[in-house]
Amino acid sequence: MSRILLGVAGGIAAYKAVHLLRLLREAGHRVRVIPTVAALEFVGAPTWEAISGEPVRTGVFEGAAEVDHVALGREAELVVVAPATANLLARAAAGMSDDLLTASLLTARCPVLLAPAMHTEMWEHPATIANVATLRERGVEILDPAVGRLTGSDTGAGRLPEPEALAAAALGLLREQDLAGRHVVISAGGTREALDPVRYLGNRSTGRQGVALAEAAAARGARVSLVAAGVETSLLPRHPRITVTAVESATELAAEVRAAGSDADAIVMAAAVADYRPAGRLGHKLKKQASAATRGIELVENPDILASLVAERPVAGQVIVGFAAETGDEAGSVLDHGRAKARRKGADLLAVNEVGTARGFGDVPNSVTILDATGDVLATASGSKADVAHALLDAVSVRFPTA
Repeated sequence: MSRILLGVAGGIAAYKAVHLLRLLREAGHRVRVIPTVAALEFVGAPTWEAISGEPVRTGVFEGAAEVDHVALGREAELVVVAPATANLLARAAAGMSDDLLTASLLTARCPVLLAPAMHTEMWEHPATIANVATLRERGVEILDPAVGRLTGSDTGAGRLPEPEALAAAALGLLREQDLAGRHVVISAGGTREALDPVRYLGNRSTGRQGVALAEAAAARGARVSLVAAGVETSLLPRHPRITVTAVESATELAAEVRAAGSDADAIVMAAAVADYRPAGRLGHKLKKQASAATRGIELVENPDILASLVAERPVAGQVIVGFAAETGDEAGSVLDHGRAKARRKGADLLAVNEVGTARGFGDVPNSVTILDATGDVLATASGSKADVAHALLDAVSVRFPTA
């Protein structure tokens, strides 16, 4: 059981924090709610006290005998503020301590998660943008607000994410920091091999699993280098311990992974890398009536990035992980192909997953079988992309050399 502080600022989205409180309590944690005075205009103290089983105070002069304005933040193992209004972000960035919530933020030495909620114009104002940047630079986890219906008839960015998403993000920060001090390189997405300035050869990978791996590794304390191939900007993580490098082709991805991996403790190749690329790229758009050029496209084989990383391993004890997206065919099952690839590639671990329409790729659950270099099954994992990410990182962490 962990000690969690749940801060609630004065916004209409405070009603969602009631459900978030219940989810955190049902997960087995002790939760102390610290609302602002304005928050009590939306949800009263009796509600917070009844669900949390803890007293509710707002001011620094309340609970003076217990020195709450220092003790609460100092003793907390996680602080979550949902909703975090524009006003709360500004006061937190300025280091103010004019109520119990902001004083607790100043004294907290644990992970802090802020979930902003406000009108779109407020979220996009330069002052709010600067405040968010300042807090992130200090290591505060700040979720981007959801896009959707706001107060009244407004629609846009600024909606508080749903309680289930907030709880998942919060509980993820309570994980053991078993990767603290480690550098993990992760590739994500699907490479794009240009035919001309408009068209490319690609695949269905969205990068969600690689992004989930990056977020999970950072949540466990690692410094993460994420090499993202063709991943939508909206999907990329925003975390002070994650550095993102965008690439397009397999050649670019190989170069960036090698550069980042020169001092890495682990490299996880979650990206779907094209096996082949066009032999040449046209400098102009290929026209439909160019019959000679459209009869066939000459392809050349891309380098085997995973195998070369294994062969060139620059750091003693570096853990290298590959992914095998398979469909199975008349020559063998998904696992048969995965085992053959594990033996051929020589990576320490290979995550084999069945892919296809509405399976594996995209915003859908995932399921993987984790093999060692000989093709033996070490573990299986299924569920959300985050669940799979943590299961794979569990397998990675036990392979690091002990001091």
